[in-house]
Amino acid sequence: MSGNFRARRPASPPPGVSYSSQRFPHPRDEHLDADERRAAASKGFAPGRTKSFPSGGLDITSGEWKLLFLIVLVASGVRLFRLSKPNSVVFDEVHFGKFASRYIKTQYFVDVHPPLAKLLITLSAFIFGYDGQFEFKDIGKIYEHVPYVAMRMLPATLGVATVPLAYLTLRALDCRATTALLASLFITFENGMVTQSRHILLDSPLIFFTALTTFFWCGFCNEDKHKPFTSSWWTWLTLSGLSLGAVVSCKWVGLFTIATVGVSTLFQLWGLLGDLRVPPRLFIRHFYARALCLIVVPIIFYMAMFQIHFLILENSGEGDGFMSSEFQHTLGGRGMADTFADVAVGSTITLRHVNTQGGYLHSHAHNYPGGSKQQQITLYPHRDSNNDWRILNATVDGDQHFDWANEDLVYITPDMRIKLRHIITEKHLHSHDHRPPVSDVDFQNEVSAYGLPGFMGDANDDWFVEIEHGDKRDRESTKRLRTLRTTFRLRHVLTGCYLFSHKVKLPEWGFEQQEVTCNKNAVKANSLWFIETSTHPKLPETATKVNYKLPGFFAKFWELQQVMWTTNAGLTDRHTYDSRPESWPLLRRGINFWVKDNRQIYLIGNPMVWYLSTLSIVAYAVVRGLLILRAKRGFRDFDNTKVVKYDTLCGFLFIGWVLHYAPFFLMGRQLFLHHYFPALYFAILLSCSIFDLITSTLRPRVRLQIAAVLVVLAIWNFQHLSPLAYGGPWTKTKCLNAKWLKTWDFSW
Repeated sequence: MSGNFRARRPASPPPGVSYSSQRFPHPRDEHLDADERRAAASKGFAPGRTKSFPSGGLDITSGEWKLLFLIVLVASGVRLFRLSKPNSVVFDEVHFGKFASRYIKTQYFVDVHPPLAKLLITLSAFIFGYDGQFEFKDIGKIYEHVPYVAMRMLPATLGVATVPLAYLTLRALDCRATTALLASLFITFENGMVTQSRHILLDSPLIFFTALTTFFWCGFCNEDKHKPFTSSWWTWLTLSGLSLGAVVSCKWVGLFTIATVGVSTLFQLWGLLGDLRVPPRLFIRHFYARALCLIVVPIIFYMAMFQIHFLILENSGEGDGFMSSEFQHTLGGRGMADTFADVAVGSTITLRHVNTQGGYLHSHAHNYPGGSKQQQITLYPHRDSNNDWRILNATVDGDQHFDWANEDLVYITPDMRIKLRHIITEKHLHSHDHRPPVSDVDFQNEVSAYGLPGFMGDANDDWFVEIEHGDKRDRESTKRLRTLRTTFRLRHVLTGCYLFSHKVKLPEWGFEQQEVTCNKNAVKANSLWFIETSTHPKLPETATKVNYKLPGFFAKFWELQQVMWTTNAGLTDRHTYDSRPESWPLLRRGINFWVKDNRQIYLIGNPMVWYLSTLSIVAYAVVRGLLILRAKRGFRDFDNTKVVKYDTLCGFLFIGWVLHYAPFFLMGRQLFLHHYFPALYFAILLSCSIFDLITSTLRPRVRLQIAAVLVVLAIWNFQHLSPLAYGGPWTKTKCLNAKWLKTWDFSW
């Protein structure tokens, strides 16, 4: 990023840190060997310096600390004002409040986001005595016996903490105090960040940990230039890794923060690798230190959050259906007694689907409203006596009168012709040339339960068994059906279609259970079944029994990551207030959070802060392009240390913005304005860095006056739209006056 400056210096400086022209020996250098001292000298980071760097490159005066304290008080007032209003559920509090309830009741659930932010919100609720009984069902539902203010306090507090982090980050990037003050006040009065931090939502923790990571990384970069491999160097690097783990443990958007730090790390290592005066041994130390702290530490932290998640959610809950049968049986209430391994004619079994989270083949005394109007067959996720079936030999007449206890066992082998009789209703699993109730296509047939007590059935009840897979631990499982060990398909004798299920749900008349069909073009994965339980009167209690092999932590962790990824990718339905990434920098529309009694909470940004940050992004890209063109024509702009400093500083923030914004263009899922907030944080810091450059030749008083004008404009914008942030009094006149863009779809 430093261009031709490398011709004068062996390595590019870290973000915002300029080289000093003076080096002095220092006692702390004595722990370095000769090669390391030569490398330190060649890189310009000899620890002894004329300017002190007591806190990772920060040189904060006592006056600045007092000023920062006042800024925090202002930010607290802005974010905590009327925090108890409204006293009802707002927007996605429906989800994240409910998840806190599930944590407290230890009932398993599945969410597309990692657990850290939800755990922090749950902790605040638990400390204030929440019992988890409130159901966060609908937006606008009045809170009863819920410490919702305490739960909102957690994201609000982290929103406040983001403000001083912005100040300290710009100071670590060697910007002036006026510039850092401007950035902190921009974030203080950014309407969107204020609104998002005042409710039980995950974005405020995400932005906080993004800001914290950026601050720690800038602090480390300063230490890396001046005091490598000291205790403070290791502290900053380890804190950077822990913070990376925290940000990705809030939302997977944290991966973009990891990418930002990763790109900066590659630039550092590339500079070291290209410096012939850095011995290989020292380069390897730098490489392994970064690998340990920026890869291993975040992974351990991330996995530790899921271990806590699993330890708390120890009981069965609404999320069971997303997980495999093996996973489900690690949860309290889902454990299963050992069951017979052998499956024979006359066995009473429960049959589970392999691919769609293992629902049970199910029937109940309700008929289809159309088609054959025979008894429904569905896939049901919970244990129930309506899941019980008996295996019959379809080639033998009179099976309904067969004396199972006094006959020899006949095991179920490949290509055997069987019937499945539903125990409770005494009807057979049946298929015929009728279209299914939902998947009404020619290659799918309806599956029903057909017959009467004492009725032998017909050929449409008959199925061939096709064994697909066995278990390596059980050699017999490929030769005949074995409980929990054999995966098989059922092929309809007359039509050749396969018993099949998918994620399509039946309407209310089918109790929204999964549809089961007979598919002539069946995807194999959706036509695979296995037997979970099996009993037979002929088998003695000493016969071989089996049970699920319960997964350990790593297997559960990996399975949940796959479920989260699949579920996240599946969120493709349109939402009334969703938006696409190209509209975010222009603040084209917001999100309606809550409406009641002519009051409204609507997520919208501070236009002045928003558009200034977007303009800064464009300005940096244009100027950087011009500098590249000038360099091609022989101009030596990068020989100027001031150009190098601001190019490095702004380039780091610009890359942070790009990596937190551009990936959303690749996503087909639902997206909302709040997904832009981490990128907006970098854009605000970039706009203030450009302010630092533009005003660098001005007297401090003039610079402060310009900053004051910008702050006043930001506060005026904030105040003008503040009723939408706080849900305050809202009139038709105010509403119309506040609609600066036609696409802002809030209403009176």
